[in-house]
Amino acid sequence: MMHRRLIHTSTLRSVLKETIPERREQLLKLKKFHGQVKIPAGDITIGSVLGGMRGNKSIFWQSTTLDPMDGIKFHGMTIKQCQEQLPGDANDHQFYPESMLWLLLTGKVPTVEQTNELISELNGRAENGRLPECTEKLLDNLPNNMHPMTQLAIAVASLNYGSQFAKGYQAGTINKLNYWESTLEDSLTLISRLPALVGKIYSKITQDGSPLGQFNSSKDWSYNICSLMGMTAGGDSLNNNNLSPQQSQDFVNLMRLYTGIHADHEGGNVSAHTTHLVGSALSDPFLSYSSGLMGLAGPLHGLAAQEVVRFLVEMNGSIKNVNDPKQISEYLWSLLSSNRVIPGYGHAVLRNTDPRFQAMLEFAERRSDEFKDDANVQLMMTLPKVAPAVLKEHGKCKNPYPNVDSASGVLFQHYGVTQLLFITAIFGCSRALGPLSQLVWDRIYGLPIERPKSMDLEALQKLV
Repeated sequence: MMHRRLIHTSTLRSVLKETIPERREQLLKLKKFHGQVKIPAGDITIGSVLGGMRGNKSIFWQSTTLDPMDGIKFHGMTIKQCQEQLPGDANDHQFYPESMLWLLLTGKVPTVEQTNELISELNGRAENGRLPECTEKLLDNLPNNMHPMTQLAIAVASLNYGSQFAKGYQAGTINKLNYWESTLEDSLTLISRLPALVGKIYSKITQDGSPLGQFNSSKDWSYNICSLMGMTAGGDSLNNNNLSPQQSQDFVNLMRLYTGIHADHEGGNVSAHTTHLVGSALSDPFLSYSSGLMGLAGPLHGLAAQEVVRFLVEMNGSIKNVNDPKQISEYLWSLLSSNRVIPGYGHAVLRNTDPRFQAMLEFAERRSDEFKDDANVQLMMTLPKVAPAVLKEHGKCKNPYPNVDSASGVLFQHYGVTQLLFITAIFGCSRALGPLSQLVWDRIYGLPIERPKSMDLEALQKLV
């Protein structure tokens, strides 16, 4: 059995410790003096009880907010501001997800040095890409064709065998005020293991479990996801992935972009809320996030990008020219007239083009030569010029603009990720950053177990 080293985060930990006292004081004052203040427009209706609690302002979430016009904001920073200010690959204007993780945890933009320190921290915890023996055996014994998200959720849950929080709590050696420290240890370890986990699962579904690439301790988190999928150039890839060195570099930057902008999306989405809910019972980060992954696997949450790919392929088989607005418009109208939807368009909250889609589109536009012969990518890039007008005229869509899923899946497919269900596993890597950061703050604040009051049909009927 491999014995994991306990590696301390120096600067990250010190920044958190400086921030915690003020934040705790703010929360205590709110609870003590203003606990009875009602939130405007927060009255719960029968419709909200029966409609999935949509829009109910009842979850505390520190790091991100979703603005209908500006999109997701990370501690107040838009996607564009994150691209401009967070350290990353200077050649491609892509910030490292590690810098996003720092921002989510601390509320502060890290320096280049702090980002590099966190990259080294995660690499040190990754044990050179080796998984604990029990997790390795568990994955080996799962069928190769089992849903990638099932494999990932099981593997993440198995990592709780080494949970510092669970061991400390069981032994009674950690004070409640310090629960956050071992929660941070576990969260960083979990995040560090994700490249090896998804690399292992990808090898199972594409090459019968034979390793596809090697872990590179001098590279960043996203690079190692790509490397262990066998998608990098040079000596780190162990298979012939048919990508040129430039394509491999572009794929790494696509991974950085995708995992950075998908890191968090408020607390009400299923994967974030589930992680938060299970964590409120003091389940350790491994168990908490494995439950979030199971929620993410649901078709209504994590499958949208794959549905867009299928839609684009189907549409390309029905039209002759992907750049002809008339043909595209006619096809979309035929779709809507048969009571189908246009995948990748619309959003429950946004009332404008998703800035995450805009970032993905700009990625493709900067590589116009690379994508000029890919009819599916070309169609993805043309649709925003046609679909919004069709949806506006149709009149049944509150937001006729593209969301991030319009672009992400088809770009991954272009570089060779044709196993569409696996895209959700990549999503699972990214989404770990936000909910696990929030779980650390749940422990800092000492938030209680979630226990909302339920109502039956008779009780609802009495109200009316």
